[in-house]
Amino acid sequence: MAKKFAVVLAAGQGTRMKSKLYKVLHPVAGRPMVGHVIDQVEKTGVDQIVTIVGVGAEKVKDYLGSRSQYALQEEQLGTGHAVLQAEEQLKGQEGTVLVICGDTPLLTSETLEALFAHHEEHQAKATILTAHAEEPAGYGRVIRQANGAVEKIVEQKDASPAEAAVQEINTGTYCFDNIALFEALAEVGNDNAQGEYYLPDVIEILKNKGEIVGAYQMDKEEESLGVNDRVALAKATQLMRHRINEQHMRNGVTFIDPAATYIDSEVEIGADTVIEAGVVLKGKTVIGEDCLIGANSEISNSRIGDRVKVTSSNIEDAVMEADSNIGPYSHLRPNSQIGESVHIGNFVEVKNATIAANTKVGHLTYVGDADLGENINIGCGTVFVNYDGAAKHRATVGNNVFIGCNTNLIAPVTVEENVYIAAGSTITDDVPSESLAIARARQVNKLGYFNKMPHKD
Repeated sequence: MAKKFAVVLAAGQGTRMKSKLYKVLHPVAGRPMVGHVIDQVEKTGVDQIVTIVGVGAEKVKDYLGSRSQYALQEEQLGTGHAVLQAEEQLKGQEGTVLVICGDTPLLTSETLEALFAHHEEHQAKATILTAHAEEPAGYGRVIRQANGAVEKIVEQKDASPAEAAVQEINTGTYCFDNIALFEALAEVGNDNAQGEYYLPDVIEILKNKGEIVGAYQMDKEEESLGVNDRVALAKATQLMRHRINEQHMRNGVTFIDPAATYIDSEVEIGADTVIEAGVVLKGKTVIGEDCLIGANSEISNSRIGDRVKVTSSNIEDAVMEADSNIGPYSHLRPNSQIGESVHIGNFVEVKNATIAANTKVGHLTYVGDADLGENINIGCGTVFVNYDGAAKHRATVGNNVFIGCNTNLIAPVTVEENVYIAAGSTITDDVPSESLAIARARQVNKLGYFNKMPHKD
């Protein structure tokens, strides 16, 4: 079986993005564009990937790591010159090479596999991936002969009126016979207004040699979108999110308003979960089955178990086990571990803490740097005081503890199991099991005091 290779063009500065961030690292649905491209290329089963890098090369390498080999294009001298930088890794190897741009995040592996198949079936030396565009202005046109064979690619500025009327466009993605590609690249010149070496010139060179040049028209034009500015970035993100949401719905997830729901590409959601409007799910979040993620909640890089209810709350780098609930207006910060059937009420913040099964944290409470056992009731306004101005300290609370409202627990402190803490207490010492802790001034009533004070008539 013939080998398959891929060259990913990712060296462009992306000046139209007007950004300090290297163009192909701009995110679409939570992932850099080039990450989406590499994902889809890998799914086609290629034997070798070479990514052409330029400005910002180290950042691209840091992101992709060992998923690709790399070649540096020190000067930006056109797409043909960019592909030529992969010569050291690929020259002389028999097989088919896919050339794809790193700013085309919507292309799918299904389309790329169909391109490979069409190329090999027709034994072509080059095959252009094309699309039908209702508004082709700005794209190169693919001009075919009467028998359907490709005659040439004409750029917009060079097209005659008849050629400009053609709606089949060049997407900038190609398959080539690998050996023929590098032989032809050696003949590409830069006699043009920009003084650059253009990859489409290879098509004409191969045609002049009598080689077969084909074209495969993809089913969905939207896949061909290249991102060159923020407008296109927003469009690509919108299309990607529509694709993601549709896939989740087909897998049994209910969306109240898909157009107002924002889900990153790596998020996983179980069947029969309901997602309300305004929800944002980021990173590598995993949500179980039969959950309700309420309106305007945001969850990032977290794991949510089955039958969890999240009501208008923020969760980041945290875990909620099955049958727990949170909100409204609460916040799980990093390293929060919420056990089964735990209730986190409204206006509660949890940070770097574990809360075991069946514990209730009703409202207006801060739990930071603490380990809480099972069956605890935490009253309103409780604060785990974890910071002394220089260092953080942990608190530990055992099973079956009742903490009254407006309690402060000054860490480091341990409250053993089966304890009551009186409302309004400030706990600075460990509390032994089976006890009641009261840490507040004794109430004193001054009888007749009202009559001793001056009053306005």
